[in-house]
Amino acid sequence: MKITGFTFIRNAIKFDYPVVESIKSILSICDDFIVAVGNSEDNTRTLVSSISPKIKIIDTIWDDSLRIGGKVLAEETNKAFRAINSDSDWAFYIQGDEVVHEKYLDTIYSEAQKWNSTPQVDGLLFKYLHFYGSYNYVGISSRWYRNEIRLIRNNKSIYSYRDAQGFRKDNDLKLNVKPIDAYIYHYGWVKNPVKMQSKQKTFHKMWHSDEWLEQNISKQDEFNYNQIDALSKFQGTHPEVMMERIKNQDWNFDYDISFNNFKFKDKLKNLANQLLGIELGIYKNYKII
Repeated sequence: MKITGFTFIRNAIKFDYPVVESIKSILSICDDFIVAVGNSEDNTRTLVSSISPKIKIIDTIWDDSLRIGGKVLAEETNKAFRAINSDSDWAFYIQGDEVVHEKYLDTIYSEAQKWNSTPQVDGLLFKYLHFYGSYNYVGISSRWYRNEIRLIRNNKSIYSYRDAQGFRKDNDLKLNVKPIDAYIYHYGWVKNPVKMQSKQKTFHKMWHSDEWLEQNISKQDEFNYNQIDALSKFQGTHPEVMMERIKNQDWNFDYDISFNNFKFKDKLKNLANQLLGIELGIYKNYKII
């Protein structure tokens, strides 16, 4: 069985993406790794090329005119996926702000082996932890997606969907997946507030017009992390590859976890989940089989 990792990245240094930690976190179970490196304003390409001999870089130019629904992110994902050789069985997708804890690697590999000879299984479904503000808090409201596909068949009828959150296959069909007991740690909302605000100004250009940005993105120099509905304290351990980055955190963020700013619909969803075990309004871009 052969697994190829793949991702895309642009301006990793400028916007402080943990892309090195991201790639390293799954590199040991990948036979090789494809990285689509976009036209950057920093030394992202040099940074990526220094990680491992397993890595093959695909140089790309982002189409910045694709400002509807984050489509450019899916396009870049597809460029990396299409570059994977046909002899790979699985493709392990990880975004530049996602990291896998080493304690899940054996599970991921064994699940890939388990379903490798079952062609009906298009991919494996992971759980998610979304860190926010600092490495000490995770989001708990319905705004955060709870699951997503990250290991897919090396089948080129599969493609990145919408803004690269998930995948579909020919005829816009959802992928048939098996859930696995492994988490993706998402660190996209953990940055120095200055770099987070800079990222916000650039990131939203992939979805919105200049007029929308003018009306909705703060002119402040620092991102305000206190504009959040609800968080809980993280009680676990972080991946080993993240320890140096965590040690070097240069900002403070504290949050009163007893407070929440849930809207009525969020309170209803939480109540249904707690009392009945029913997940209301959860977006599922996959079919569990």
